[in-house]
Amino acid sequence: MTVTPSEASALESTAEIAADVDQAFDADTATDLDLAIPEEVPSADDPSSRAVSRDLDGVGFTLDEFAALLSKYDYNFKPGDVVNGTVFAMEPKGAMIDIGAKTAAFMPLQEVSINRVEALSDVLEPGEVREFFILSEENEDGQLTLSIRRIEYQRAWERVRQLQKEDATIHSEVFATNRGGALVRVEGLRGFIPGSHISTRKAKEELVADFLPLKFLEVDEERNRLVLSHRRALVERKMNRLEVGEVVIGTVRGIKPYGAFIDIGGVSGLLHISEISHEHIETPHTVLNVNDQMKVMIIDLDAERGRISLSTKALEPEPGDMLTDPQKVFDKAEEMAARYKQMLLEQAEDNEPMGVTLD
Repeated sequence: MTVTPSEASALESTAEIAADVDQAFDADTATDLDLAIPEEVPSADDPSSRAVSRDLDGVGFTLDEFAALLSKYDYNFKPGDVVNGTVFAMEPKGAMIDIGAKTAAFMPLQEVSINRVEALSDVLEPGEVREFFILSEENEDGQLTLSIRRIEYQRAWERVRQLQKEDATIHSEVFATNRGGALVRVEGLRGFIPGSHISTRKAKEELVADFLPLKFLEVDEERNRLVLSHRRALVERKMNRLEVGEVVIGTVRGIKPYGAFIDIGGVSGLLHISEISHEHIETPHTVLNVNDQMKVMIIDLDAERGRISLSTKALEPEPGDMLTDPQKVFDKAEEMAARYKQMLLEQAEDNEPMGVTLD
């Protein structure tokens, strides 16, 4: 059975008290003992029959001091408590911690940190005092199991919730990829970036060890879900330099039945099928090809959803030019964009409420 430093000290003090009290009792009473019944027995209410009060001041350890010593030891520990403890022994599979309990508590190696560690010495030092989380009730030996990882886990979730509330952009290293996306660590927690929210020309497998700017999509401690977006972070950065009505040069990166995804300087915008031309189009494939370079106009910036909406229809000098003469659309894009901006300005002025003049 392992005895903690605090246990050893308490046992020694208790033994000293017992020895001092026995010695005092023997010295005062040994000569007075007489087992015979006296001839005159005092009545029950005779003051002389009352117990003699003895002065224990000379014992060397008062009852108050003994009570104070015992009060240091609170054995009412329960799972979920956070307590202070002292590391006093390091073992291959964990550490022995003195938290003032009847028996030394044990912290397994896997509970020493939210991050993966190779050895206890990477995190702890003998004699170190810090907080520990009580994981379980006492086992059959009266020993509690402790954790530092659980404390770090709770504080990590508090931190990411605060970062999400602030709509902060963070940078994190990709440590693995899978079929669905990429994995990163945020404040020690494992986060997931869906493939649809990764915006890069690199193959997904080549992202390992890359640091990516990220935005929070979902922070749910109960479901243990931490979902992030690389695309949103890039779009926000790009949006700070873009405006509605601006013409930009982009490259077609993907074509879907509902439209085409256009790369505009590292971020992807959607050219919806309804925004390709004034003329009806059955499918974007009849007009566009992957890797085509084209001029598009920004018609909407949605920072919250990380989306950029594009149009070539607004740049057509004549309805249907994207089908019959796309080069003409390319050449006159800035001129048509200027007209579009002027139209938006006039619409805004027409919708502005009339001022009221008071005499």
